Amino acid sequence: MRSDLPAGTVTFLFTDIEGSTRLLRELGTDPYAAALTEHRRALRAVFAAHGGVEVDTQGDAFFVAFATAPAAVAAALDGQEVLTSGPITVRMGLHTGSPTVTAEGYVGIDVHRGARVGALAHGGQIVISSTTAALVEDQPQLDLGRHRLKDFDAPVQLFQVGTVEFPPLRTPGAVDLPTPATAFLGRERELFEAATLWLDRIPRALTIIGPGGTGKTRFSIELARFLAEEADGGTVFVPLAPVRDPALVVPLIAAALGASGDSPTAIATRVGVRRTHVVLDNLEQLLPQAARPLAELLAAAPALRLITTSREPVRIAGESEYDLTPMREQDAVSLFLERAQAVRSDIADSPAVHELIKRLDGLPLAIELAAARVKLLGPEQLLERIAQRLDLLKGGRDVDERHATLRATIGWSYDLLTEEEQQLFARLAVFRGGCTLDVAEAVCEADLDTLASLLDKSLVRRRSDADGEERFWMLETIREFATELLHTSGEEDSLRRAQADQLIELADRAGTRAMINLPRPWNLDVVAPEMDNVRAVLEWAVKRDPERGLRLATWLEALWVVRDPVEGAAWLEALLAATPATDPELRGRAWRALGGALDIDGEHERAAPCYDTSLALFTTTGNEVEASHVRFRVAVSILFRGDADAAWPLFEASLTDSRQLGNRVGECQAIGFLAGKARRNGDKAGALEMALESAAIAREVGWTWWEAGQLLGAADLERDGGDFDAAETHALTALELGLSLGDRRTIVFSAAELAAVAAVSGDPSRAGLLWGAVEAEVNTGRVGQWEQNSAAIETVVLRADGPVFQQARAEGSLLSIPQAAGLEPS
Repeated sequence: MRSDLPAGTVTFLFTDIEGSTRLLRELGTDPYAAALTEHRRALRAVFAAHGGVEVDTQGDAFFVAFATAPAAVAAALDGQEVLTSGPITVRMGLHTGSPTVTAEGYVGIDVHRGARVGALAHGGQIVISSTTAALVEDQPQLDLGRHRLKDFDAPVQLFQVGTVEFPPLRTPGAVDLPTPATAFLGRERELFEAATLWLDRIPRALTIIGPGGTGKTRFSIELARFLAEEADGGTVFVPLAPVRDPALVVPLIAAALGASGDSPTAIATRVGVRRTHVVLDNLEQLLPQAARPLAELLAAAPALRLITTSREPVRIAGESEYDLTPMREQDAVSLFLERAQAVRSDIADSPAVHELIKRLDGLPLAIELAAARVKLLGPEQLLERIAQRLDLLKGGRDVDERHATLRATIGWSYDLLTEEEQQLFARLAVFRGGCTLDVAEAVCEADLDTLASLLDKSLVRRRSDADGEERFWMLETIREFATELLHTSGEEDSLRRAQADQLIELADRAGTRAMINLPRPWNLDVVAPEMDNVRAVLEWAVKRDPERGLRLATWLEALWVVRDPVEGAAWLEALLAATPATDPELRGRAWRALGGALDIDGEHERAAPCYDTSLALFTTTGNEVEASHVRFRVAVSILFRGDADAAWPLFEASLTDSRQLGNRVGECQAIGFLAGKARRNGDKAGALEMALESAAIAREVGWTWWEAGQLLGAADLERDGGDFDAAETHALTALELGLSLGDRRTIVFSAAELAAVAAVSGDPSRAGLLWGAVEAEVNTGRVGQWEQNSAAIETVVLRADGPVFQQARAEGSLLSIPQAAGLEPS
């Protein structure tokens, strides 16, 4: 725990420079650097005078803690005063809370709340939260009203210290970047050079180029943070290190931006005209194949600008390059000393340190790895050992020297590990997408102290996922080194089997395994962070253990249906082909899962024989519950292929079977399809009653996906019967459920139904807005079963055709579906 930080009730002060990029352009690199240095000196002196403790410094920003709110406010006022004569103006935000003190600083929601408060202020303005305001009532204050903070649901009351009038609180684009655990050191000149290049040339893509270990990732994060004010549409970070398929780059960008589809058009719709910055980290392993999709994306989305890190240029139109060379000697020495003194306070500058930096080629990763070892070995000892390893591990003349140097550095660091640390280091390479502590313990038998030691030595990193869970991962270059060790360890197959079993168990917990007689809610977001690991395991399993791979792919049945039926079908087909004689029960489930993935994608002819094979397998094993369900799937297949008269008796038999077996899932499915029979026979009231009954059963057993589909069917019936309010309610609920699942098909069909309701109820503006968004979404990529069903609903929607509809349709084409439906701001 940091002993210098105040504990208990603490007031946080966050500062940041306003218009840093504008100042850089106006002043130039050297004058701006001088002004920045003076700003830091002045503020540090003021904060120290009032008892403030500097918790962290990131680029232009300070994070300072005070034991009392009056001291923090006094420091803020004096800080603003000392800056009045200089070119730099600073925004400040204060919040009071009771955080937890750790070895690295503070942890808790109050830290994030304070940072968000500070981000809203203008230069020269001091904004404080209500908790701080209550503790400094003797200070003049202005009530600024209630404001929503990024990542917080409820709006909060904010106040301004002093009575000077400022514009309304700023609401810039969201900045979603990783928060490094250590300060940015030694790259300010390079940062200003890259920012000037960005501002002067206005490139569509700026590629930070350099060898592995140069610090490209850290530099790109700081550059994106520095340029964030230029991005009114926001800034996002997309890590590509674990990605091996170039086709995934654009979908990952779409996911980070929250686009409703994974095509350039969907991203362009999401971004609109707001300038948006995307950081693509570790792109080199995807080149040159990723170049064309990125070029097409930039052509489709003029407001999008990329910052990429790579060992080579992307080589696309509109790209500028910034060569991030190894650190200059003094900067590199400063970095080494700062990191080394964090673990051993008596380390000082010396000739050995300078020589050590030279032998490490000024590579930040190598420097940090060396600094992590000073607790055991002094600079002189490190220099001796590194010299030996560099000579030993030097590559041939045709090997890139910088890459060989980094390999030597990692190899040296590995050789200094204990036997237990070396073993765990190699084992952790199985995780292409990182892992949680529990999974590291379960799959790799990770000892907590050993893992902590690897973390201390910078061979393993730690980050927090969106849900707050900590995840351990390796820089990709380091993981590649560890993977080579894993391949030769003789343990890879056993570790992969354990990893596969862990993912199978995770699928069970997430409810993605189809349990016909024991339905459970689907929690697809539990599996989503593990998809890189899933793909790694399935790639291994196809060749080494296809039966285990088939089990994993089958247990993810619901995930494939909702999120990616095409990928799911590809894995299932490959694994079924590799397991012709495996457990018939497993193959029966796998064939059924394959049929479901194909059906939902509209491939009904290909799905039909899958169900036939599945039914034959379950009939052979005598599993009547599964056989009954597959007979239902056969009925669905027959209906989808146009023979309704043959399908209805099968649905009725399925309903009888399901009720006899106590199968609530089968019951609600059969009822839902039999509603179609009632409607065809003219019994619309009966059909509506059955659709709502099916939805109610689905809601009862937690089957959100089916509930959404039945509510959508009910909305169609209610619209047809003239009950437009009920139709709107049910279609909107179906849309919200589809969004919660990430189910693009349900999202599209629900929005189309909302457009139809608006059209027939006399609201051409809403109908056009929704239909334009639907058309834009469909144009971004295939939507399962849309081609077969869109004509009928389009006929209804176009009843509202006219000038108002067409204008709204054009506007809607620039919006996402949630925006067009009023669920998100446009």
